[in-house]
Amino acid sequence: MAPIKVLISGAGITGNALAYWLSKIGHNVTVIERFPGLRATGLQLDLRGPGIKVLKRMGLEEAFRAKSVPEQGFAVVDSANRRRAYFGVNNSGRGLQNFTTEYEIMRGDFCRLMHDAIKDKVAFRFGVSIASFKQNGGGVDVEFTDGKTERFDFIVGADGVGSNTRKLMLGHGAQDALCPMKGSYTTYFMIPRPIQKGEEYCATFYLATKRRAIMTRRHSPDEIQVYLTCNDFSERMKKAHKDGVPEQKKVLAETFHDAGWQSKDILRGMLESDNFYCERLALVKLDAWYDGKVVLVGDAAYCPSALTGMGTTCGFVGAYVLAGEIARHCGKAKDGKVPTDGLATAFKTYDDKMRPFITQVTDGVGDDSIFWKMMPESAVAVALVNLLMGIAAFFRLNVLGKWILRENVKWTLPEYEELM
Repeated sequence: MAPIKVLISGAGITGNALAYWLSKIGHNVTVIERFPGLRATGLQLDLRGPGIKVLKRMGLEEAFRAKSVPEQGFAVVDSANRRRAYFGVNNSGRGLQNFTTEYEIMRGDFCRLMHDAIKDKVAFRFGVSIASFKQNGGGVDVEFTDGKTERFDFIVGADGVGSNTRKLMLGHGAQDALCPMKGSYTTYFMIPRPIQKGEEYCATFYLATKRRAIMTRRHSPDEIQVYLTCNDFSERMKKAHKDGVPEQKKVLAETFHDAGWQSKDILRGMLESDNFYCERLALVKLDAWYDGKVVLVGDAAYCPSALTGMGTTCGFVGAYVLAGEIARHCGKAKDGKVPTDGLATAFKTYDDKMRPFITQVTDGVGDDSIFWKMMPESAVAVALVNLLMGIAAFFRLNVLGKWILRENVKWTLPEYEELM
């Protein structure tokens, strides 16, 4: 059979995972990325549950572990830096993982790992994106931002939470599927901080008053990652989020100036950081993840938000299921039909099989989720939360893995012999 010609928009982890599977079964894959090169930036992420199974089926577990972050656990501290609770990594290979998993890695390392696995099998085009497309005659005519045009059998949007492909698929004037959470902001950056004698590789979480929190993560002996989270309903924060990095840094510096703990040093580092990123947490909700010969995967289709701890896993698993259904329904020409005749069925079964998983992951996540309920206003409430976390840690209760993060879903990862 002639290979299917597919365009994937987005050279991140999800897009490259899909390219891995589709190129493995012999299809003609082109991946485009609007950035001028591989976007190997970002902070720490992990794989959980079915995402780990997919990694193993790809044969990439050893390469992943070689680049993994040696995080040992998650510590809760108070303003005097006294440890109030500690949840270590679950190395048993059984049960739910904790906040820290066995599969922690920096986003850039994971991007490079995936790119290196497919760079000789897939065509990459950097510095370009989709300007428009038109579906006709069983395919898609695509116009790129560099003025070139090309025809594909189908296109995939793997271009993140703000997906341009999704907006084009929904059409001009249609309401986007992005659903921001009210007042929910998280900021990410790295600052230099040499490791001290006796210091562990831990995630350290500090809960401040006024619905603010600071977390640091040690991934190297030279620097740390910083996460600033706040529940701020002010118009000024909303405006700063739209006005760009300088204004975002200014407002965050004012918001966290009296947060305590290590906030003053962290804010000085933030002002000098060149890898600063602020996002308003959001979900993506769509009734269908495809339209004709256009299909979405990962955050573009069903971003579960960072609150679930399952964003990377959802994209990784979604790429596998989409590729598996394409392999199952388009892998061989039957009765003289061209391979693309099965795409409609493949896209529908991908949607049908993934939706129960995504529904469980995102159930209860939003403005009233348990995470925000644990973000207190007063010092007394902060002390109470720290006490409860300490009790849970003493009795070895996995409160983070079981009740906040969303790894604990009742769903079976499909098996696709066609991909193996």
